[in-house]
Amino acid sequence: MRLHILAVAVGLVLALAGCATSGGIHPDGTLTDSSSLKADRSLAKVQVSQAAWPKDDWWTGLGDPQLNALIAEALHDNPTLAVADARARGAQAAANAADAARDPNVGVGGSVAETRIPTTIPVLGTGHTVAAKYVYGSFKWDLDLWGGQRAAWEAALGQLRAAQVDAQAARIELSTNVARAYVQLSYAYVQQDVATAELHRATEARDLTRQRVAAGIDNQIQLKQSDSEVASAQGQKAQTDRAIDAARSALSVLLGKGPDRGLDISRPQLLAPGALIVPPNVPVDMVGHRADLVAARWRVEAASKDIKSAKTEFLPNVNISALAGLIGLGGGNLFQLPNRFYDVAPAISLPIFDGGRRRANLSSKDAQYDLAVAQYNQTLVSAVNEISDDYDALNSLKVQIEAQQRALDAASDAWNLSEQRYKSGIGSYLEALSVRQELLAAEQRMASLHAQQADLNVQLIQALGGGFRPQADTQLSSNN
Repeated sequence: MRLHILAVAVGLVLALAGCATSGGIHPDGTLTDSSSLKADRSLAKVQVSQAAWPKDDWWTGLGDPQLNALIAEALHDNPTLAVADARARGAQAAANAADAARDPNVGVGGSVAETRIPTTIPVLGTGHTVAAKYVYGSFKWDLDLWGGQRAAWEAALGQLRAAQVDAQAARIELSTNVARAYVQLSYAYVQQDVATAELHRATEARDLTRQRVAAGIDNQIQLKQSDSEVASAQGQKAQTDRAIDAARSALSVLLGKGPDRGLDISRPQLLAPGALIVPPNVPVDMVGHRADLVAARWRVEAASKDIKSAKTEFLPNVNISALAGLIGLGGGNLFQLPNRFYDVAPAISLPIFDGGRRRANLSSKDAQYDLAVAQYNQTLVSAVNEISDDYDALNSLKVQIEAQQRALDAASDAWNLSEQRYKSGIGSYLEALSVRQELLAAEQRMASLHAQQADLNVQLIQALGGGFRPQADTQLSSNN
């Protein structure tokens, strides 16, 4: 007897010692306050205006009707948007399932079966077969005393909101990618212009050299060198032709069409850069203007609800179940009062020992929360610095373009003078070639700077949110 009591006592001690608790488990992540990311000095030289936040149709402000049509076509036909929409629908289904889990389960059923009983087993009646039939109704409801199921639903709802915002972000990214590809197509055409002009200059120089060789002024060395320059210019021209084809193909992909679609795209006009204006309170207000930040914040909210749901698994749970119906044997009438049966079973459960399953699950939810917080913080810091860097780069490009224009003008004047000297027999072939190469480099550099300026302008629009405005059902609120 004493051994028995001792064994029971030891068992109780072990059970209590191993009782499932959530003590000591908590997340470590802390959201970065956007107001702590200072950018005032970095953006001090830029004019401030609330209107600097892009509009949802920001591309119309670039003044190119063809670009407007291309973006509208891409937003309608690009298959990547269908992927984002499908993910949002999947998140909607998961949220609906989590919501349905909070409701009672009610069901009905019935069965008719005939069983042959061996003669060695006595049964009611004189036959050796028994007909069993029944109908029933069932009811089951988890009372969710601690709100665990509601928290699970709210977590699924947060993931849904994030997926919906991701779908909007996909549209913003697509519109900016189309605009940037359009800029590249424009740049390819300008490169083609530069290459064509260089081929013309090289051809004229070769013709002039051939005349000078015939007149005994130059020799075959200069003529062969001029032939080499023409061939090189022809190669550069072919390279720019290929760049145009590649840019058209890239646009065809973004439009969700075959390569022939790109052949119908006319030469773009050079997109004019917008004025440098910065919105006020960029770090603070940006949180509501960038889809990636809103989606990341929703994932943090969802992760916090997952933690709450996981914690309720450590608490007592109460559910109610009931079963009622009619059952009968033999061929009699089933629907008689004596055939009734019912079972009502309220149940209380309290986790005592589960080998650490609940603690492991809670630790996993905490880790997911910390991951969501870290990703949000990383996105926030990157976004603020991205905006500042884009503004700085555009300011620098403005200065570079002004300086490069002076360099291009000087190189063009120098080429005109050297060409005149070479035609008059005063200047040498090497002098003219050197000046022409400087002119080519200046033209190529200017084309590149203009393309960078247009591309950065689009990147800045994207950094400022690309016209994102949260829909009413995707806005964060203190009630979540």
